[in-house]
Amino acid sequence: MNDAAFDFDRLIDRRSLPSEKWGRYAGRDVLPLWVADMDFAAPPAVLDALHRRIDHGVFGYTDAWPSLIDAVTEGLQRDHGWTIDPDWLVWLPGVVAGFNLACAIAGEPGDGVLTATPVYPPFLTAPANTGRVLQRVELVLRDGRWQWDWDALEAACTPSTRLLLLCNPHNPVGRVFDADELQRLADFAARHDLLVCSDEIHCGLVLDADRPQRPLAALDEATARRTITLMAPSKTWNIPALYCAFAIIPDPALRRRYRHAMRGVVPHVNVLGMVAAEAAYRDGDAWRQALLDYLRGNRERVLEAVAAMPGLETTRPEATYLAWIDCRAMMAARGVADPAAFFEAAGVGLSDGAAFGAPGFVRLNFGCPRATLDEALARMGRALAE
Repeated sequence: MNDAAFDFDRLIDRRSLPSEKWGRYAGRDVLPLWVADMDFAAPPAVLDALHRRIDHGVFGYTDAWPSLIDAVTEGLQRDHGWTIDPDWLVWLPGVVAGFNLACAIAGEPGDGVLTATPVYPPFLTAPANTGRVLQRVELVLRDGRWQWDWDALEAACTPSTRLLLLCNPHNPVGRVFDADELQRLADFAARHDLLVCSDEIHCGLVLDADRPQRPLAALDEATARRTITLMAPSKTWNIPALYCAFAIIPDPALRRRYRHAMRGVVPHVNVLGMVAAEAAYRDGDAWRQALLDYLRGNRERVLEAVAAMPGLETTRPEATYLAWIDCRAMMAARGVADPAAFFEAAGVGLSDGAAFGAPGFVRLNFGCPRATLDEALARMGRALAE
């Protein structure tokens, strides 16, 4: 149900302003359901806070202030049951910078960085950015859920592996890894003495109430000491281009190494991003809950529509606003080489699974008004009916 106070059905014209999501298809009748930002207005509490700060008229360099820090720490306790020391926070302009920094401090050039695919594309390029070597293990589809292949994970880890890059909730498959899985990952990291960098940017977008997201570092003190947790308000409250994120690093020595790697490379966080973050964590939960209800409805529309499309299969995302769709049967039946191009020709812009390490798949962003989503799904259905 759409909360009367928050109109997620409202169609906002994003073609009239510069936008990576909509600009890709400028001048073409293509509905963009690709890059992970939503087509909803940011929460009123966030917009009000930004207006107040803008009206002040002066924008200077600033560090995180006490009420912002309190809003974040209280939000983590409220939403995830995780009590953190404010000293653990390291402010960043984004989580991509965050996991690139983790690669930079993990071992030496030539050492390995292990991650599970399919995965958010910058995971696959970050190791090489700092001279590290990407090591991959494939998630496997079992009983309708993407899961870890524990034997393959062990086999992929070598004496040169120094870092495990984790995405939880997972982009693009939408999994929220459960307590047993997290414990096995923590045990694996301890056994091989690995640093862990856990990208948890979608932690506020858990769709299934019976599958709560728990930060890996919240398992126990030993796991926390080897873990860099990355979070941001950007996905949950749809403020991605305001560039405010943070790392949570409980171990003081690891935190010093991380800060040292930032020097001269990572810029100050955008002051407006910090203003938005404080408002989101302090006053944005009613909007978030209404958003989650709306996204659950959109998820059901996607699952129902894809189930009726010949040659396509998907799984039920437990978190995020992203559906991961297997097109391989359709490709084989129709002789289609590029499913993203096939659907783009039908007027729907999707993310190509090849960029995530999984050719033959596409990722669909259902964080949009129902009218947009329904039209996009109808276009996909018509293309497959021809």
